[in-house]
Amino acid sequence: MMTFGEKLRELLTEQKISQRQMADLVPCDDGYVSRVARGLLRPSEKMAARFDEILNANGSLAALRPPSPSGKPGGTVDQSPTPDQRDDDVKRRAALQIVTALAAGTAIPPRALETVLSGIDDALGNPLDLDEWEAVVHEHGQLLTARHAGALINPLTADLVAVGDLLKRHRNDSAHLGLLRVSAGLSSLLAIDLGDVGEQRGARLSWATARRAADASGDRDLRVWVRGREAAEGQWSGRPDTLVNRLAAEAVAIAENRPSPGLASALGAQAYASAKRSDHAGARTALSSRAKAIESQRLRTSGLSSPQLLGPTSLHWREAHVLIALGDTRAATGALDQARALHSTTMSGPVSTLEMLRAFSLVKSREFAAGLEHAVTTIEAWPLSASRRHLVGEILGSLPDKARTLPAAQELRTLTAARPRPALI
Repeated sequence: MMTFGEKLRELLTEQKISQRQMADLVPCDDGYVSRVARGLLRPSEKMAARFDEILNANGSLAALRPPSPSGKPGGTVDQSPTPDQRDDDVKRRAALQIVTALAAGTAIPPRALETVLSGIDDALGNPLDLDEWEAVVHEHGQLLTARHAGALINPLTADLVAVGDLLKRHRNDSAHLGLLRVSAGLSSLLAIDLGDVGEQRGARLSWATARRAADASGDRDLRVWVRGREAAEGQWSGRPDTLVNRLAAEAVAIAENRPSPGLASALGAQAYASAKRSDHAGARTALSSRAKAIESQRLRTSGLSSPQLLGPTSLHWREAHVLIALGDTRAATGALDQARALHSTTMSGPVSTLEMLRAFSLVKSREFAAGLEHAVTTIEAWPLSASRRHLVGEILGSLPDKARTLPAAQELRTLTAARPRPALI
């Protein structure tokens, strides 16, 4: 028989309602919805009925609410005759941390919610839903394109702490490899967000953890993805060319010509590296191989073990960047137009990067004033990230001496120098 959590996930998927949207409708904390959906928390009768009502389940969802554990009342207070006082003290301190954080408007400390809910989890047998954790990685990957730089550092850190605890609990069972895949995905996304706010040491540490976890998982596509994405992000953040080239080469070698999102990222990094060296033939060969890898990856069945799949938007904007570096701005403009048409306006990060690439293309076409004005408008509209900061450097570095004195060039320098990093809490 289907469990309450399984039925809840099924209804949310069918009705295309996210857990965050469900939390707003109830209303309740989205973490509560997540734990109920994963079977980590038993909802009260009132909450079960509310979920049922919102999803128009006609009682079928509420009927699946599990009963209270045998012999124990359905409350939140430990009714055993000899409660563990130390455990109660830990839970009280965790509850106080949560209340204090919410009152101050800061992030809830890692492990605090898990500690408060641990008694319920223990009563439920600590069930583990790897599919739900994989979904969490994918959700973070999608949010990374829509939120400002640094916005996901706290939730990603909290989820990594939770997964680390699960890894200790599942050292020797079948779930271990799946949890390693999840930790590799979360660590990679954390590295990207840290890099976007200039926290390069934290990004390097997170990438190293992601590589180790991916290698330990034995998932070849994930091993390729982590290295390929690290190489691509490393180019934006100014990491040494030797490191970027090594990571891209490792990804290509591990892939053994098997098409995957990671192979496409690695080939994109190699194409841009070739373009920087004015190796036109090498850059175009890598771009062609990348396009084939993306198309083949779309056609074959994927296990979705990578946090994000590369779509046509990524194909076009990376192609545009390489073509601009090669000086082929006419072809780059076509690639940018295709990419822009495919992007949703809610994907603020990719859209702003595309607009910066358009500004770069104008500058390379010697339309200096128009390109600089477009760059200034883009920087004023969106927060800086590693990619946009890198493109500002490329734009300013491409200007001839006379254009460097233009008012828009001076304004662009001022904007990027004065723009503060997002606060980390």
